[in-house]
Amino acid sequence: MEKLIAELMRLFVQDGPATTEMLARQLRGEEVDSLDVLAPSGLTRAIAIPFEKLKDAPEGAHWKQLCEAANALQAEHGFPAPAVSVTGLGYCLWISLAAPVPNAQARQFVRRVRQGWLQAGAARGEVKTPPLPPCLDRATGHWAAFIHPGMGASFADEPWLEVAPPALAQAAFLESVESVTPAKFADAFAAFGPAEAPLPLAVQAPAPEQAAPSSPPPSGQDGLLLKDATLEDIVRHLHAMNIEPTFRHLLQPK
Repeated sequence: MEKLIAELMRLFVQDGPATTEMLARQLRGEEVDSLDVLAPSGLTRAIAIPFEKLKDAPEGAHWKQLCEAANALQAEHGFPAPAVSVTGLGYCLWISLAAPVPNAQARQFVRRVRQGWLQAGAARGEVKTPPLPPCLDRATGHWAAFIHPGMGASFADEPWLEVAPPALAQAAFLESVESVTPAKFADAFAAFGPAEAPLPLAVQAPAPEQAAPSSPPPSGQDGLLLKDATLEDIVRHLHAMNIEPTFRHLLQPK
């Protein structure tokens, strides 16, 4: 179990004082709050992209869609091979990031990938992030678990395990998984198209007794003074955050 916990911590989980113990209890099938990979700190190192089994879709379509998405991420964007799990409702791609990104950016990336490979109706709206496997769904008695990609198609009809998976086997599925570098993730994020809505910026308002500075904050200072920033200042700030800006709204003439 220790090896599996170490692999989960290496790839997906933000360090925390109670994280190791929570993982151990989860792996034993005890009733605990599901470990949220979208961390309360607002940052995450895990990108979980679910591919659910849809009622009216052709047999095995969700597995085919996952394979196409995973292959494209590797061939077109240089990602290492992701981990794959069954979730009880379908499959999930698990991508590890070498450096954490904002939760909002992770959610946008998930939506962009799903919009590229899922049916239009299935890709709309916010998707619920699956709990980090392996874990027990106490309502059904089924286990979500990492699987060998070569055996993925065999889980198309029953995307779960009936019993707890061996910890050493789960660790073996993860030990060859590598993390995506910040540069490759930023390139892929931009390549998948414009965001549905702007990512939040930390905005600082000038103090009432002080005039706003005529230039953007120096490098390394948090936030951006939008009041006096030029378009070039805003674009430079977004690029520093690995965000590719899009300007989709035009001011209407008065």
